[in-house]
Amino acid sequence: MTKQQKSEIIDSLTGEFKNSLAIVVCDYKGLTHRELETLRKEAKANDTKVQVAKNTLVTVAVKNAELGDVELTGTNIFLWSDDQISACKVADKFATSNKEKFVIKSGIIEGKIADFATVNAFAKLPSREQLLGMLAATWMAPVTNFTIGLDALRKKKEEEAA
Repeated sequence: MTKQQKSEIIDSLTGEFKNSLAIVVCDYKGLTHRELETLRKEAKANDTKVQVAKNTLVTVAVKNAELGDVELTGTNIFLWSDDQISACKVADKFATSNKEKFVIKSGIIEGKIADFATVNAFAKLPSREQLLGMLAATWMAPVTNFTIGLDALRKKKEEEAA
C-alpha cells in the first residue's frame, strides 16, 4: 500500500469518525467471507458503516478526529454510526449469533473510550425511533385521557337525558 493510499484511508476514516457518535471495535478472527457479508448487510440496514482497516491507520484517524488515544491489537473490524445506539446494536446482535468468532472489544461513544460493558449497555437501549415513539406517547397521554373523559361525560349526559 502506497503512502498516498494510506493517507486517503486516514482522511476518509477521520471524516467518518468526526461525524459519528459511536465507534465499536470488534475482533472478527475466524469469520468467513459469507458471515462478514451478513454483518455488512445488517449494518447497512441499520445505517451503520463497517470497515476492516489496519490498526495503525485507524489509530491515526482516531487521533485526527480528536477522539482520544486508542490502543488496537489483533484483527479488528470497525463499526460506526451517526447515533450512539445503532452500531452497538448491530455489533451486539452479530456477536450473539457468532459467539466464538466475533467479539466486541471496546468502542468510542460520544468521544469517550468505552469498554465492552458500556457498548453492551448501549446495545440494550431502545432505538432512536422507539425512544421518539415513547416520548410522543407520553406527550399524548394527557390529551388522550382528556378526550376519553369528555367522551364518557357525553355518554353519561345522553343517558341522563334519555
